[in-house]
Amino acid sequence: MKGIALAIMVLFVSVLLAGCATPYPMGAFYTEIKAPVATANGSMSYNKVGVAKATSILGLVATGDASIKAAAANGGIKNVKYVDYDAKNILGIYGEYTTTVYGE
Repeated sequence: MKGIALAIMVLFVSVLLAGCATPYPMGAFYTEIKAPVATANGSMSYNKVGVAKATSILGLVATGDASIKAAAANGGIKNVKYVDYDAKNILGIYGEYTTTVYGE
């Protein structure tokens, strides 16, 4: 019986420590990051900002449009200069994902 409990514990700890490779840093309990997505050639100056968001609840339901196209439309941007991405996730219970587009 102790052998089975020990094997389960080792398996559980191995899964937690193994992690998954992701393009952005991710915390097991809490994540709040800001990261660049893309830039265009030329000047980094801008006079308009557009934001688009999507949310996730319990990893079961996800809604919203966090696309670059939606963010550009929300800001009235026709010429995109650069794009940033923000992510916030609390215990996998609630997640908020934001795309911010800068341009003219």
